Amino acid sequence: MDDRENFKSFIPSSKTIPELTAKAILVGVFLAIILGAANAYLGLYAGMTVSAIIPGAVMALALMRPFKGTILEVNLATMGAAAGECIAAGVIFTIPALVILGAWTEIHYLETSLISLFGGILGVLWMVPLRRALVVKTDLPFPEGIAVAAVLTTTVGGEVAGDRGKSEVSGIWLGIGAVIAALFKFGELSLNIFRGTIEHIGSIGRYVFGGEVHEGWLYGGLTTSPALLGVGWIIGPRIASYVIVGGLLGWIIILPLIVLVGGLPSGMPPLDGFFAIWGEQIRYIGVGAMLVGGLWAIWSIKHNLVDSVKEAVIGIKGGQVKTKKRTNQDLSYKLVFAMIILMTLPIFLLYMWLSGLFGVSLLMAILTILLAFIASALAGYLTGLVGSSNCPISGVTVVVLLLVSLVMLGLGVTSSAGMAIVIMISAVICIGGSISGDLLQSMACGQMLGATPKKLQISMTFGVLAVSGVVGIVIAVLHNAFTIGSRLLPAPQAFLMAGIVKGVLGGEMLWPYVFAGMILAVVLILIDLPVLPVAIGIYLPFTLSVPIFAGGTIRYVTDRFMKKRYGSAEEEEISEWELAIKQTGVKPKEKVVRTGLLFTAGLVAGEALTGVIIAVLFVLGINLSLFPEAPWWPGLLIWLFIALLLAYVPIRELLKKE
Repeated sequence: MDDRENFKSFIPSSKTIPELTAKAILVGVFLAIILGAANAYLGLYAGMTVSAIIPGAVMALALMRPFKGTILEVNLATMGAAAGECIAAGVIFTIPALVILGAWTEIHYLETSLISLFGGILGVLWMVPLRRALVVKTDLPFPEGIAVAAVLTTTVGGEVAGDRGKSEVSGIWLGIGAVIAALFKFGELSLNIFRGTIEHIGSIGRYVFGGEVHEGWLYGGLTTSPALLGVGWIIGPRIASYVIVGGLLGWIIILPLIVLVGGLPSGMPPLDGFFAIWGEQIRYIGVGAMLVGGLWAIWSIKHNLVDSVKEAVIGIKGGQVKTKKRTNQDLSYKLVFAMIILMTLPIFLLYMWLSGLFGVSLLMAILTILLAFIASALAGYLTGLVGSSNCPISGVTVVVLLLVSLVMLGLGVTSSAGMAIVIMISAVICIGGSISGDLLQSMACGQMLGATPKKLQISMTFGVLAVSGVVGIVIAVLHNAFTIGSRLLPAPQAFLMAGIVKGVLGGEMLWPYVFAGMILAVVLILIDLPVLPVAIGIYLPFTLSVPIFAGGTIRYVTDRFMKKRYGSAEEEEISEWELAIKQTGVKPKEKVVRTGLLFTAGLVAGEALTGVIIAVLFVLGINLSLFPEAPWWPGLLIWLFIALLLAYVPIRELLKKE
């Protein structure tokens, strides 16, 4: 599917139902604040955020049901929820680094709010032309967009579907998947009945190099996540395989070789030392690969981007492209590009206020606009490829930090104040990239459902405004309560960002690893293999790549079964957008995939929503832990059972017929 211009959405483009309403906007704003606050804590505590698109959809569905909200109103409210999580992710990965660097002793509310606001608006604006380039004119899967579309069409679709009627595929598997994943996550993180991450490092013997004895170590592990199983199933075996290849390359080949030659850090347990080397060295191979891979991905879709710009230019000149149907109507390109240019002024004034450097501020304001586009396109491509939950927005942030730091190094701004300016500039860019990337997932869902893009883009703006006003307060409260950098609020990603800025401007950056990643990316491009999934595998902890690969493997088995039964499953692989919203006339092999989509959507939704609930419990100081030290084996057994269910549920009816 190379072009989705004529995609037959769930609500036809010729049909108009309530969408941009006051109740939908208010629910979206409320969810933006709630999910933004929850993710701010989760990111500072665990170094990761929970993608808000699926829990946001479930919460919007619950809140709007008493008001009889239409499927498009629920979808629009979900956009606001996603905006809250995006702003929170961009802020907590960067702003706390100012405290870590000593530039701030406390979180400055006004500066944080302005950085959030400018970055968020910039992300929304760049997302408008990128929607056409990445959502409409590519075949990127947007896995969580598929999951949300399946959730909404199954739960509220029948009320507005008209002649589509009631779904022929039971939505019970959506609920079962959600309950299973929710109970699993609650038992792991809140009740502490079992550990969710199983990992081990073992010695593989001693070897003599240059007259010295060196000990070899090998690491393996697994995160027993139902959601990652589901995401692997949705993205399919091909992309999941590239992700595990990156993980194997970084964790099983390169890292053990470095440990064998240089040894583990002294005074550290082997496992901690292994992770320290990965975090301080190997991860930068993934960053280098992501930098080249991201630029290559943008180059690969240059024709789509050029077409979008051409259309914008025609609109700006007052020409007419063609009368667009409702589901293809964006905000006016004339307005969007005028706003992007005008954003240079407030961003320049912000940088001038923060740094007092006129020339540097002007140059960096212009550079911010351009880098925000690159960050938005890269984040959008990554979310379209592997989903919002697995999109390493912190990796995109690292790429931006490297570029901005190099520019500031070239300008000779290397003082402590210069380091602070780099963080602030990168924060604006990364918030823009985060919001543009994650919201494109929501735009893909809207494309499937038949939403009006212009109305969704307006909804996003309300979400940005709402969460920008509160995220500074939330982080300040958390800092005052737990202290950023303490054991209770370790802020691991912010420490990574602070370390990069110190490394580049202080002359201690490990450039050989970045260059190695860049060379790896070039080699992958030359042999025509996708770079970004491999880069993600190197950058992410190995334990996250394994369940994604397991889900992809189960999908491979499902497809092989269908191929054996029906001759080919290929046509189903390219039509999952249609399968996500299909209600009637579902063929047996289509029913297999749609049932799988519903079950995996439930797994992702249940785990993500429970993650947010648990974050709230943490903030409230509610400890439900039953054991001080949880065993690992119960979680593994339950996870394997869920994996077997994922293999069985989609094909169970076909097995019965045999």
